[in-house]
Amino acid sequence: MQWDVDFSPQSLKFLARNRISENEVVEKIHLALRKFRGEDIAVDIRKAKGKWAGFHRVRSGKLRIIAAFYFKPKEVFIDTIDWRGNVYK
Repeated sequence: MQWDVDFSPQSLKFLARNRISENEVVEKIHLALRKFRGEDIAVDIRKAKGKWAGFHRVRSGKLRIIAAFYFKPKEVFIDTIDWRGNVYK
């Protein structure tokens, strides 16, 4: 299963500021993809509403990842990564 994961400039800045590796985020995205396939994985993923319609929120502790999953071309676009209280602003 080969998926392309693309990061927005804002998400890359957040990762650099907080010294979080891209690999950690990609690992969470792969867990979410396994959950989409029906595996019983302990990952919290929800469809976003409102201005975030079309995206999904992946929760990992206090970290939130807002991403769009495109299943036909097997691509994931990570739009926003931030802490719990700031991600939806």
